[in-house]
Amino acid sequence: MSILHAKKKSGSKFLELLQVQIRNEFNAHQQYVALAAWFDAQDLPRLASHFYRQALEERNHAMMIVQYLLDQDIKVTIPGADEVKNEFTTARELVVLALEQERQVTEDIILLAKTARDENDYVGEQFLQWFLKEQVEEVSSMTSLLAVVDRAGDNLFHVEDFLARESVGDNGRDPLAPRAAGGSL
Repeated sequence: MSILHAKKKSGSKFLELLQVQIRNEFNAHQQYVALAAWFDAQDLPRLASHFYRQALEERNHAMMIVQYLLDQDIKVTIPGADEVKNEFTTARELVVLALEQERQVTEDIILLAKTARDENDYVGEQFLQWFLKEQVEEVSSMTSLLAVVDRAGDNLFHVEDFLARESVGDNGRDPLAPRAAGGSL
């Protein structure tokens, strides 16, 4: 066993944080499903579809981390998910929650990258570069959606029209994305 491999298996803060991030990504998945279901119940199919797609992206992110750990011969622990918020009164609340969630994930990924660098885990740091780029896109996309929701006011059909007309997000089709365990959905 190499020295680096032995270090990775024992006492790596980076690997501990990666395990936590798997949970964070699955929690984000579940929260996005709740948002999508709320929009679905409001007969807003474009908003529902947007958030169902976001949910799949978060699931895929978790599975990318799982695959990375498997590729590094690191034991993976699959966590349960936390409770999510299901009760909302306005569409704006949902988009604000999504934006806050993406900002938090960005901070989490930055901490992961910093920790990998601090531990001289250059492979781990390189793995996170795609996630950093992805988070810039996610925050930007959600910020734009919030602006559209605010401009639409009470008429969410304007938001539906916007989503039908514009390409929001990358639809999870980035050829440079890390491989997801079991394949991306």
